[in-house]
Amino acid sequence: MNASIRMVTLSLSSLALAASAWAQYPPAYPSKGQSQQQQATDSTACRGWAQQTTGIDPAVASQPAPQQTGPAVGGGQRARGAVRGAAAGAVVGEVANGDSGQGAKVGATAGVVAGGARARQQKRAANESAKGAQQQSMATFNSAWSTCMKGKGYTVG
Repeated sequence: MNASIRMVTLSLSSLALAASAWAQYPPAYPSKGQSQQQQATDSTACRGWAQQTTGIDPAVASQPAPQQTGPAVGGGQRARGAVRGAAAGAVVGEVANGDSGQGAKVGATAGVVAGGARARQQKRAANESAKGAQQQSMATFNSAWSTCMKGKGYTVG
């Protein structure tokens, strides 16, 4: 029973991936009287050609780009910020009131906060970059698919 449920789930997932990729294609209109059956056949053939030509699988490229999430600790930005803050705080604390230890504590705390802000900024930039690359991949694939469909007598819009 478990194996059949997994197969159904896998099949439904595959259909969902294919449907989301299919929905990404620009509309194509028959301009030489092609039937719906012929249009489906031509579209499938052009999908295969575009995938082979570009090396892009639209079922993969149309999926949402993975987002970097979680605490902003990755890469050691907070730790480096704490070290820099402690060093600066020690100097300021020594000059201001002769207590470099207290200045280092305050500086380390501020450095952790600043490091976390840098980590979050880097995550946002990485997420935007991944999204842009995904959009470019789909545009490249759609251009190849459109070229093929035009060659088969369709108006692509």
